[in-house]
Amino acid sequence: MATTVITITNQKGGVGKTTTAAALLSSLHRRGARVLGVDLDPQGSLGFSLGLDIEHCTTVYEVFRGEVEPEAAIARTETCDVLPSNILLSAAELEFNRPGREYMLKTALSKVKDQYDFVVIDTPPALNLLTVNAYVATDGLIIPMAPEVLSLLGVSQIKETIESVRSYYNAHLKVLGILLNRFSVRFRLNREVLDLAQQIAAQLDTRVFRNKIRSSVAVAEAPAHGLSVVDYAPQSKPALDFECLCDEVAGAAFPRRRTGESEVRG
Repeated sequence: MATTVITITNQKGGVGKTTTAAALLSSLHRRGARVLGVDLDPQGSLGFSLGLDIEHCTTVYEVFRGEVEPEAAIARTETCDVLPSNILLSAAELEFNRPGREYMLKTALSKVKDQYDFVVIDTPPALNLLTVNAYVATDGLIIPMAPEVLSLLGVSQIKETIESVRSYYNAHLKVLGILLNRFSVRFRLNREVLDLAQQIAAQLDTRVFRNKIRSSVAVAEAPAHGLSVVDYAPQSKPALDFECLCDEVAGAAFPRRRTGESEVRG
């Protein structure tokens, strides 16, 4: 099976990108997939959420600078392997100005991705060099959004960046779908935003994922324990919803395990 690279993206902050990335990594791992998480957000939230001490580890920043090979920067957690980041990566826009800088991540991943079934990239809340690097290296985008009008605006602005990347760097880039986080069908605004999201999805030649992610305090508690919500509270509503999302994204190749099934694929 060829490696599938998925990027979680939205230039709007607070829409659940890191929560989605961590949950998808955990769900894939539970199904026996070999998974690598890549943190391109200088806040380092993905690595932190999976239990890493991001201030005292080698990061993707050193990889981009050519100081270490990608394999040496990958940290191991109970959930998955992680190529972490920290605040040093915030200098990327100014520091990395050489020709071909849009291919830094793709080049780095080419050295390690054959070891994995899935690579999941978490991006910063901006359409900058780091986000473009993710788009160039990826096969498909998942766009999380909150059921808010301003979140919709962020999604609509991604279209221009996607089209530019397709034109110049990655003609095969596709949008896997728009994911609604913190969703409740009981609220009228949520239902209205769903209608608008479906219109935007049509413009991006994609869909709104059938499964929406419901709210729970477990989502906020999980990072403090160095776990995704799928591992921290597997029976919570959002954890169950993320498992359903994983069915949509990877269920054909990695279906859910039956109770008692071995944790290691042969």
